[in-house]
Amino acid sequence: MVSMSGVGPGEAVSGNSRTFATDMKKIEEDFLTRGHILLMAICTGLIVANIYYCQPLLVLISKSFHIKESEGGRITFLTQAGYALGLLFFVPLGDKLERRGQIVWMAGFAVAALCLAAVSPNLLCMEIACVLIGATSVIPQLILPMAAHLAAPSRTGKVIGSIMSGLLVGILLSRTLSGFVGAWLGWRGMFWVAAGISLCLLLIMRYTFPISRPHFSGSYASLMRTLLTLIKEQPVLREAAVINALGFATFGMFWTTLTFHLSGTPFNFRSDMIGLFGLAAAAGALAAPLVGGSADRRNPRITIGYGLGLLFFSFLLLYIWADYVSGMIAGIVLLDLAMQCIHVSNQSRVYALDPGARNRLNTVYMTVSFTGTSLGSALGMVAWDAARWTGVCVAGMALTAAAFAVYGLTYRRTPRALTS
Repeated sequence: MVSMSGVGPGEAVSGNSRTFATDMKKIEEDFLTRGHILLMAICTGLIVANIYYCQPLLVLISKSFHIKESEGGRITFLTQAGYALGLLFFVPLGDKLERRGQIVWMAGFAVAALCLAAVSPNLLCMEIACVLIGATSVIPQLILPMAAHLAAPSRTGKVIGSIMSGLLVGILLSRTLSGFVGAWLGWRGMFWVAAGISLCLLLIMRYTFPISRPHFSGSYASLMRTLLTLIKEQPVLREAAVINALGFATFGMFWTTLTFHLSGTPFNFRSDMIGLFGLAAAAGALAAPLVGGSADRRNPRITIGYGLGLLFFSFLLLYIWADYVSGMIAGIVLLDLAMQCIHVSNQSRVYALDPGARNRLNTVYMTVSFTGTSLGSALGMVAWDAARWTGVCVAGMALTAAAFAVYGLTYRRTPRALTS
């Protein structure tokens, strides 16, 4: 086992790169089968869905607790904020603890948090439960570094893309499932169903996932200190995290306010109909393996640029065709495809920086990204109160323009950073 305590990220790779790559190839041949990749994709999708079940249910929850819809929207913000906290404090442990064991324990806590949400007697208890649901649903961000750790370097992007397909389909179809279950069993019934699903996944992951040993032997404090070292020494990490945070902000803002838009004039849809719009977004999610394979073959930064262009165009369509179902569907498909291009390509770049610190790299990258998601959800509520759907679309285009600015300002120095 390679100890990385007190060693900078660049040193860990340069000193042991040949041995490390050989070990990774051997592990892949012994353990990472297609069955494992498929199972990881399914588990990531079903676990990450816990964060998004609440979105089509916001109107039902708000009515249940007799609060305004904008107050009910805090539930989405708090769930995503909890996810960001879990990313910051729990995901780095994947470089120190045996990953499968950590995943199983986190799944157990997720079951408990979902049960608490299902029995919440008031809004405060529900908000606490949502923070805990978010914090304990970081399992996909433990599975992804595990998969990257077990995959051969030549296949990392494709493997990440395959698992990301499961994750993103889970995010999007969670809204469809939640909408239908909420319409027939109520919002509490959805959280009971989610707890049952998570319990089944706990058992599946315990008995099917391969063991994955860490490469860090220092203390938790020293582990957390290396996060600052990675931020300081990796310009690609900083750039990827900021661009992704701005993209995720538009994503969180869109899906938080979409429920309000579709439940009002001219649509007047119920939660089950609103949930069906997740099926449209799932079409874009299926492109993730292709994006990941492209990242293995060429500079993934090019794909990120295309993704930002698609993201801006999607909000333009959503603004122009705001009152048409076909226009909303087209905008959703483009928005999700854009996020595949941005997120999967950025994630491939980040994982390539230091194979021995993938969990910590993922911690920085995803914590910043989901901080963007939670702030985007909060911004979406402000934009909705100020100018309804028009305000949301304009804010989405503004955030995308900011991401373009970061992309352009870092364009010249990124190739040198990747080369070094």
